[in-house]
Amino acid sequence: MASKTKKTTKADALQQLEKIEDQFQTLQILNEEGEIVNEAAMPDLTNEQLQELMTRMVYTRILDQRSISLNRQGRLGFYAPTAGQEASQLASQFALEKEDFILPGYRDVPQLIWHGLPLAQAFLFSRGHFKGNQMPEGVNVISPQIIIGAQYIQAAGVALGMKKRGAKSVAITYTGDGGASQGDFYEGINFAGAYKAPAIFIVQNNRFAISTPVEKQSAAKTIAQKAVAAGIPGIQVDGMDPLAVYAAVSEARERAVNGEGPTLIETLTYRYGPHTMAGDDPTRYRSSDLDNEWEKKDPLVRFRKFLEKKDLWNEEKENEVIEKAKEDIKEAIKIADETAKQKVTDLMSIMYEEMPPHLQEQYEIYKEKESK
Repeated sequence: MASKTKKTTKADALQQLEKIEDQFQTLQILNEEGEIVNEAAMPDLTNEQLQELMTRMVYTRILDQRSISLNRQGRLGFYAPTAGQEASQLASQFALEKEDFILPGYRDVPQLIWHGLPLAQAFLFSRGHFKGNQMPEGVNVISPQIIIGAQYIQAAGVALGMKKRGAKSVAITYTGDGGASQGDFYEGINFAGAYKAPAIFIVQNNRFAISTPVEKQSAAKTIAQKAVAAGIPGIQVDGMDPLAVYAAVSEARERAVNGEGPTLIETLTYRYGPHTMAGDDPTRYRSSDLDNEWEKKDPLVRFRKFLEKKDLWNEEKENEVIEKAKEDIKEAIKIADETAKQKVTDLMSIMYEEMPPHLQEQYEIYKEKESK
């Protein structure tokens, strides 16, 4: 006699969903006071490495402040502020090796710089100059992606190529919480999961896709749980805690190079400034109470407190980093200013190996105009 299949009720389905969502607890190592609250997860970093990570975070905060000023002066073009996301961005890059490949979103220029992209080229990228997209030999990065989420598909492809070559390296990519609502996001993690490609997918959940709050983008309690559908591990991390981010990415990298496939990491973070400098006003969609709440979680303040307790950081060290950043920025913008301005013929000549006849005709016209 055939057995009867138990009917699944709406209540049963919701209970199953709750069980899944409850699995995604936030990984945190340092609390807001710089105290270790999860000793077992503490990464094995030397004192020098801890100082270097703080150096990069302070340097990048100054870079962000100066970039905003340069943008307002008309000396930079497109710019997406990064203050508040230093732990998410820099601690994740700090866990990489030189041979690893970064596929960034447009807010992820700091990772490229610390992976080897000269600062002057980062400024040229902001200005839309083609030389800002010519990555130096040996610097494994691509230009920041403007199309939301498209880098996820590219990362899956790069990672699969690494696997086919037998390389012990990974492809890491970033998007925001809004990017996790894109079709490319799902296609990328699904493809990489199916082929066990050595990829690390990071979603920097800064709570707003421009002005749309994350709660209106998805009914899911976490973005990390979206990994379940792709059959890959997912983890949610305190993105204001550099040690937690480093630990999560280090583990994901180890899994990837050992042939265990990709990982999806959601970092809970916050951007203190506007979405971009192109007219966004965050006061129209964010409350001052929410801003104040996240300012208390500032990754620089938290990590500074931790290092000061270990006698690894002080005001003198920080001022040295600040002055070094200012000098580097001054020199880099000078190089950018002295770079020959981009011409129409530059764009046409580098677009094609063999220029189509109708464009060749236009090229000759522009070339003649530019020579006058």
